[in-house]
Amino acid sequence: MRIVVDVTPLSLPRTGIGNYTVGMLGGLVEAAEGKHEVVAFSVSGPRGARRIREALTSLDVDRRQLVVPPSSHTWRTAWSRLGLPRVERLVGRLDVFHFSDWMYPSQRSGLRTTTVYDLSPLHHPEWVAPLTRRMHGRKYANAARTCDLVFAISGFTADDVSETLGVPRDRIPVAYPGVHPRYTPEGERADLGSPYVLAVATLEPRKNLETLVAAFALVRNRRPDLQLVVAGAPVHWAEHKLSGEGVTALGFVEDERLPALYRGAEVFAYPSLFEGFGIPVVDAMASGTPVVASSHPSLDEAAGDAAVRADPKRPEALTSAIERGIAERESLVPRGLEHARRFTWRACGEAHLHGFSTVT
Repeated sequence: MRIVVDVTPLSLPRTGIGNYTVGMLGGLVEAAEGKHEVVAFSVSGPRGARRIREALTSLDVDRRQLVVPPSSHTWRTAWSRLGLPRVERLVGRLDVFHFSDWMYPSQRSGLRTTTVYDLSPLHHPEWVAPLTRRMHGRKYANAARTCDLVFAISGFTADDVSETLGVPRDRIPVAYPGVHPRYTPEGERADLGSPYVLAVATLEPRKNLETLVAAFALVRNRRPDLQLVVAGAPVHWAEHKLSGEGVTALGFVEDERLPALYRGAEVFAYPSLFEGFGIPVVDAMASGTPVVASSHPSLDEAAGDAAVRADPKRPEALTSAIERGIAERESLVPRGLEHARRFTWRACGEAHLHGFSTVT
């Protein structure tokens, strides 16, 4: 098979979706074992094209990059809406076209597939930027109408896609994310001057960091030596209040620096209100760090039975969970390591290949 994957989201600094894209692509190449050709395709501006090249440096894929003048978003939107030219005009013959959240150009033949990471823009439009609401809404509608397969990154999201978008459940394979090899218990541990609780998340409303700050203030009453350290970029479309005694916002932290932060933490806290899966939860577990996770069911698969769960809307519940996570470190860490080993990028690639084979 010749499999064309739209990697345009790699034109931005990588967070969850970007990391999934790179991991899925690498897993696909590994699982293909040279039997299938994998093509990374993108439409972006010049600066984004450089980021994409850097992200793909270590991957053995054919690259087809279309560089357009600003605004690249306008070009992608126009192409998606017009439906012409067909994507084969730019990438050649294909057996599978896997498009991204950023565009949905038409194709002449072959399987048409995509990934839905979560449906928060539909369920909670107040949590996302106006552009994201519009872009994802159009993509979801097109995917439900035209795709042979719609991949989801968890069983929760697969069920949600079926119920919300009306896609038959047997057309929604689950391809779980994997854990990058950099996340292990061995290695450098960050020293930030005193013990700390770590959170890794963009500063957007659904990550629920303000409630975590309130919970941390209660923890600090009993543990004044603790810090709360938040690694994550702010977003321009939402206010973010992370002020408080002992609270440190690091801003965007590159992936290469995250393992040391995870390893050095007393506990990792993830109080999100809604997720597609929750990749940082398993990254923290793989790094040998106890995890406190929201009790929302969207995090059940990431957390397994290896995390302390808490109602994300109640600061007192999060406070108790953080204290439990610190106290029960010796039992939580081995359970977390075992749970995290379930998630590999090769398995993600295999899930995609299996999905393709069920339709071809």
